[in-house]
Amino acid sequence: MQVPLQFEFQNDQTFASFFPGNNAEIVTQLQALATNGQEQQIFVWGDAGSGKSHLLQACCQQAKLVGKDPFYLAFDAGNLPAPTLLEGLEDLELVCFDNIQTLADHSDWEHALFAFYNTHRQNNHKLLLAADCPPKFLSFALPDLKTRMAWGLTLKIQPLRDDQLIEALTYKAHFLGFDIPPAVGRFLLNHYVHDLAALWLLLDKIDRATLAAQRKLTIPFLKQILADET
Repeated sequence: MQVPLQFEFQNDQTFASFFPGNNAEIVTQLQALATNGQEQQIFVWGDAGSGKSHLLQACCQQAKLVGKDPFYLAFDAGNLPAPTLLEGLEDLELVCFDNIQTLADHSDWEHALFAFYNTHRQNNHKLLLAADCPPKFLSFALPDLKTRMAWGLTLKIQPLRDDQLIEALTYKAHFLGFDIPPAVGRFLLNHYVHDLAALWLLLDKIDRATLAAQRKLTIPFLKQILADET
């Protein structure tokens, strides 16, 4: 049976490809969680495009490198699987749940997650959760589940400052294998600075476009790529 997309590990989303900015401590904590750190549970939260999914994927990649069997699932409010999906996950050493806030108001999922949480924790396994808000603001109807979300370490992903955005673009582009001149980076940010999630996706398309055309990235070429997006 083909594995659904949300179960697949993205091999390019590693700690090495993540620009930390002011989040070096979070990276350190998650690297420890993926290996043999003392924390049993970490809850990360931040705005869209801040890197939550990237960090969860990176944690899974790191766990695989040390011989562990991790699991990653990004919840989609419009396409939730059956809660029976959790069956057996309590035996895995590292489980990562992304977009945990989307389970609010889904009673079957809340109760199933509560049962999973208790068993997984009793097995002394690691849990990594991500949401767009801290645990206290999760609108779970099950109070005990909401309480458990705050049992471990809670970390906020700090947004990049304006002066860090060019550096982040350069860093990510270099990892992909192409260069972004400063003037091109500034032009790109002027168009996408308010939508970081789209910006990171666009970098992949720029990479493919420059490779296919065998051209360096210039503002005219960037405009052409952006025009193809509309």
